[in-house]
Amino acid sequence: MKISIDEHSGFCFGVTRAIQAAESELEKGSLYCLGDIVHNGQEVARLELKGLATIDYDDLRTLPAHSRVLLRAHGEPPSTYWIAKQRGIEIIDATCPVVKKLQDRIRACYETHKNDEAIPPQIVIYGKPGHAEVIGLQGQTNNTAIVIESVDQLDRLDFTRAIYLFSQTTKSVEGFQELVSSISRRLEISTSRPVFEYHDTICRSVANRVKELQAFAQANDILIFVGGTKSSNAKVLYNHCKEANENTYFVSSADEIEDFRLKIEDIIKTNPDAKVGICGATSTPLWLMEAVSERLSAS
Repeated sequence: MKISIDEHSGFCFGVTRAIQAAESELEKGSLYCLGDIVHNGQEVARLELKGLATIDYDDLRTLPAHSRVLLRAHGEPPSTYWIAKQRGIEIIDATCPVVKKLQDRIRACYETHKNDEAIPPQIVIYGKPGHAEVIGLQGQTNNTAIVIESVDQLDRLDFTRAIYLFSQTTKSVEGFQELVSSISRRLEISTSRPVFEYHDTICRSVANRVKELQAFAQANDILIFVGGTKSSNAKVLYNHCKEANENTYFVSSADEIEDFRLKIEDIIKTNPDAKVGICGATSTPLWLMEAVSERLSAS
């Protein structure tokens, strides 16, 4: 069988930048990371061996002064910076520049419009509730922003009030466009005709991966998708690959190849020239995809 690794897979720019920052800062001494630096257990374990300690918000409130804490690419709400300042903690801010720009835009929108009316306008975020990035975005609005995942949740909005729509950077472009169209139709029948502004804040380097991965899936007879079990991005991208190639298998480590080896061998028996593709999510390190390739090649 012929094995290839998708050249478009692996860490996005923001994750790469955060991991490089962690490795650089670890050379200077002890370092904490607020939450998993990336939604991939294998990469988290690799960095923990180098000395990176993962903490949560409760830990942040009890760290001694002068501790150094890395903020991952997802970004954080203003409250995290306030806690760090109060406790004398040094922040190494590895927030993805794309996420940081979005945070600034949402905060500016909130500050500009929060006193427009007796009832303030609605800032709406197309995103996954509870996701680390979304928590940071909501924090820019003093947690007043409304988070919705689909058009099915549009009844949560008041269509007599102004709406300012933004998106989590890793959401679907098609899903965002569907929201814009649905909101526009609802507002057309509103007697008050409130303001509706929408801002496509989706990171294209992530969004474009769906088409790239589907093309890669179709070009191979068998597809091995490598991703972390905690990564929502991995689950979404895996499903897109599965749609393009029914012989797609999800693994989070090289060892899990053994769960599918018999199925893969059966396909190869009928097609000795079968092509096997290996790809992954924006949180999947290249070294892990290479490890999967080596394990797959082993007899």
